[in-house]
Amino acid sequence: MFSPITYITRREALKKKIKSGILIFPGNKETGMNYNDNWYPFRQDSTFLYYFGINLPDLYVIIDLDEGKEILFGNDLTPEDMVWVGASEPMVSLAEKCGIKKVQPMSKLKDLIQKAKQKGQTLHYLPPYRSRVTIELGELIGFPVSTIGRNYSIEFVKAVIAQRSIKSPEEIKELHKAVNITAAMHRHAIRNTRDGVSEKQIAGELQAIAIAGGGNISFPIILTKNGQYLHNHATQARVENGDIVLCDCGAETEMGYAGDMTRTFPVAERFTALQRDVYSIVLDAHESAAAALKPGYRFKDAHLLACTRIVEGLKGLGLMKGDTEEAVDAGAHTLFFQCGLGHFMGLDVHDMENFGEQLVGYNEDLKKSEKFGLKSLRLGKELEEGNVLTVEPGIYFNPFLIESWKAKGNYTAFVNYEEVEKFKTFGGMRVEEDFLITREGKELLGNPLAKTIEEIEALKNA
Repeated sequence: MFSPITYITRREALKKKIKSGILIFPGNKETGMNYNDNWYPFRQDSTFLYYFGINLPDLYVIIDLDEGKEILFGNDLTPEDMVWVGASEPMVSLAEKCGIKKVQPMSKLKDLIQKAKQKGQTLHYLPPYRSRVTIELGELIGFPVSTIGRNYSIEFVKAVIAQRSIKSPEEIKELHKAVNITAAMHRHAIRNTRDGVSEKQIAGELQAIAIAGGGNISFPIILTKNGQYLHNHATQARVENGDIVLCDCGAETEMGYAGDMTRTFPVAERFTALQRDVYSIVLDAHESAAAALKPGYRFKDAHLLACTRIVEGLKGLGLMKGDTEEAVDAGAHTLFFQCGLGHFMGLDVHDMENFGEQLVGYNEDLKKSEKFGLKSLRLGKELEEGNVLTVEPGIYFNPFLIESWKAKGNYTAFVNYEEVEKFKTFGGMRVEEDFLITREGKELLGNPLAKTIEEIEALKNA
């Protein structure tokens, strides 16, 4: 945890934005994998971590804005409970660590909420994303469960987004740590992915590095020789010389802060000539978009810049043709680059996306597109000092999409389908790094990790 003053300061800032009512913060609960007592690894709700820092299940906090009270609700473990889990810190001690002065057992929670409701106080809660919390909120508040997902407090959501979007120096320190552990995972992958090894073996070794770093993986590891499929997780498939491997992975620190990086590398000691050509286009798109980042710059424009660089590069390979700007405006490039350039990152690897991409990554002046490709751009609005985000362009030769669009005659003014046919077994490539937006521009998070062709080949052969 950070110091108590950190959590107190965060809550005081929140209180200034929401003037009245009560704020309801549910923590997460243990969740069974295949039966009730065989749990998934516990992960606390990120907003609960942000304002209170307590990484334990079955907790609630209520902030009564009208009466100036903060109450932690939770039950101390009994001696019988400790038979299974050992000694547990008392609720009073946990409350002190985040600057809360009052603790009550969970049995008192519903009564407090019902009395607040009877007094006419506004009940502010954030949109839940777990079914058990949704059901519990419905019971506590007295609303039908079917209405909980749409009656949340927009005022509360916007206030939290505004705070969590700007990272403090102590958060940035944690993010550097997360990215450095992530980089260690990638170095291991590049060095140890050899002819005959399975994707799952390497992915398992990477998860061990994340756990040894004090936390865990920040999302399920994507490690595949079939990188043309954007979220293709590791399988028992064995890689061979001549394959390229796309590894997208991230570590989460003990405090919950995430890293998220991608590298694409050959199984053999060196890239083939064709792999070098495609990788060079991806790296150019990445470097061009990253160089443009600064406060006030619209991230959607960085995405479109990367798209133009990809089109230019593919024209050089004979896969695309025509006017570059027209091709991007039409969406022809999405045959090869179907996703968005990046997203916010922090306590969630896709930071705060449980609140909705329009609220987090866009604003009243910029609405999220419904167009193929652009609809997958999670972040579009102007950047601010203190934002942390990813930049991750890629080129993906998806044979199913190629077949479908060729049959429909899509974008024939811009796509040379006969040449594209030759790439249907190529795979996919992506390069991803994490950045902090600074007053002057941007700063790379973590220590630099090999990303040029020469650096990756040197790392493979070290």
